[in-house]
Amino acid sequence: MGITVSKVNYSYQAGTPFEGPALFDLNLEIAEKNYTAIIGHTGSGKSTLLQLLNGLLLPTSGQIKVGTLILEAGKKQKDIKAVRKRIGLAFQFPESQLFEETVLKDVAVGPQNFGSSQAEAEQLAREKLALVGIAPELWERSPFELSGGQMRRVALAGILAMEPEILVLDEPTAGLDPAGRKEFMQLFAKLHAQGMGIILVTHLMDDVADYADYVYLLSKGRLEAQGQPRELFQQVERMEELHLGLPKVTRFALGLKEKGFSFDRLPTTLAEFKEAYHG
Repeated sequence: MGITVSKVNYSYQAGTPFEGPALFDLNLEIAEKNYTAIIGHTGSGKSTLLQLLNGLLLPTSGQIKVGTLILEAGKKQKDIKAVRKRIGLAFQFPESQLFEETVLKDVAVGPQNFGSSQAEAEQLAREKLALVGIAPELWERSPFELSGGQMRRVALAGILAMEPEILVLDEPTAGLDPAGRKEFMQLFAKLHAQGMGIILVTHLMDDVADYADYVYLLSKGRLEAQGQPRELFQQVERMEELHLGLPKVTRFALGLKEKGFSFDRLPTTLAEFKEAYHG
């Protein structure tokens, strides 16, 4: 299931004196089962785009096609529930959305809202809790008794229990220590390897270089650039002008280049650097 965004504009409080345009004539296509990164400086429209993809917001004009389902302004949106089942959206700090008295009950809420029986929902909850690394002895505990990292895993399990085809992640490792960040990124890579599409919003260019198949770069609500990470990060001046930075490996390679080391192309991952250095 792919996603096509066609000529999408979005304004907050459209038609009022407080109207605030956020996205302008946006066109992009996310291939089925792709790992897509969306990057941009604060205020570029990234989070607005994610909410449009999930149907939490509707375009002021233009159209978003999710598989065969269409979201657009001015039409009755009978497809929104189906879109939200297909596209699981994890907000930044998703643990703030936990509310049930036990971990198992919290994760089972989503499937029940989409028509699963209690037994079916609890079975899905068990499967997804195991997938994200929450041990069975924690399932009957209050989610609020868990550590911050465990709470985030429970929140993620709740999204996965709805069995989305695409997982949309808004800064999913914000606030985590390096070990926790690595564990979560490896989990998302595992889900992608199992066939799930991933859409990642992040300000960490190392994660973009290491995991993403394709990147869309937004600036002030417009599509500024797009391409594979290894191509996009060759545009050093442009990335710096947009205050987005570069992967650490690329930055290190630039330092070596200043000292006389020659690269056919700047490496963006450790594997590329080793190949260039030893090749």
